[in-house]
Amino acid sequence: MSGKILIIGAGGQIGSELTYKLRAIHGDENVIASDLNYNNVGLVNSGTFEIIDAMDYASIKICCEKHNVDTIYLMAAILSATGEKYPMKAWDLNMQSLFHVLNLAKAKAIKKVFWPSSIAVFGPTTPREDTPQHTVMEPTTVYGITKQVGERWCQYYHEKYNVDVRSIRYPGIISWKTLPGGGTTDYAVEIYHEALKAKKYDCFLSENTALPMMYMDDAIDATVSLMSTKEENVQIRSSYNLSGISFTPKQIAESIKKQIPEFEISYTPDFRQQIADSWPSSIDDTEARAQWNWKHQYNLDGITKDMLKNLSK
Repeated sequence: MSGKILIIGAGGQIGSELTYKLRAIHGDENVIASDLNYNNVGLVNSGTFEIIDAMDYASIKICCEKHNVDTIYLMAAILSATGEKYPMKAWDLNMQSLFHVLNLAKAKAIKKVFWPSSIAVFGPTTPREDTPQHTVMEPTTVYGITKQVGERWCQYYHEKYNVDVRSIRYPGIISWKTLPGGGTTDYAVEIYHEALKAKKYDCFLSENTALPMMYMDDAIDATVSLMSTKEENVQIRSSYNLSGISFTPKQIAESIKKQIPEFEISYTPDFRQQIADSWPSSIDDTEARAQWNWKHQYNLDGITKDMLKNLSK
C-alpha cells in the first residue's frame, strides 16, 4: 500500500465489520474509520477515527490529505425500507456521497474506490430466478433507483476518466455483530435475536418469499477479494452480481427449529413485502466467480448455528 484506506460510514452493519477485517490485514494505523458520530464505541476505540459527513466534499478531501489516503470504501447509505420513508433524503445522501468520492478519484486525489450496490437495482420486470449480470433493471424503490443510477456513474467515470472504481451488488446480509439498518432483508437478522429472546417471531414478509442472502463473513471476504484483484481482471465497472444462498422465512424458521425446537414463527406482511416481491429470488454470479474467483462458504444451517452460538454469548 502506498497510502491508507478511508472507510466512510464505518459505523454501519457492513462498514464496521469491513473496518475490523481491513485493519487485521493492513494494520490498525493504515485504516481510517469515519462516521457522523461516535455511537459505535468499540469501533471508535479500535483505531484512528474521524467524524465525516459523507455529504461534505471538503471534509472527505481534508481527511484524505491529512492521512495520505489512496483508497476509499464508501459504505454510507440510506437503505431500502428507510429510503421509502425519506425518499429525498435517501436520494441526496446516496448520490451526493458517491459523486464526492468519484470526483476525488477523477482529480487523482485518491487511486481506488469501492462502492456497494445492491439487488435493489432489479425490479418486477427482471427475471426473478438466476438473475443474470446484464438484464432489465427497473427498480421500484428509491434505494434501488439510487443504486442503479450510481452503477451507471461508476461505469461512466471509469470509461471517461479512468477511475478505478469497483462494486458488488450485495444481497441481504446476515450478521450477529451489528443490528439491522433499515433494510427489507432485516428479518433474517431479527429472527435470530427473537428466537433466543422470545422463542417466536412475527415476520414482516410472507413465508415463501425467497430472497438472495449471504453471511457477513462471505460478504466481507468478497469485498476484500474484489479490491485486491489486479485491475485488468476487473472487467465489470458498474457492479458485480454476487450470490451466496437463497431461502424463505419458512426455511430459515425450519433451520432455527433444528437448534431451538420450541421456536414458532407467524407472518404479518407489511409494506416491505411489496419491495421484496420486486427483487430476484436467486442470482447468477458467474462473472464474479470467473473473473476474481469468488466463492461463498456458508449454507443456511451453517449460518444458523453460527448466529445462535454468537448471539447466545
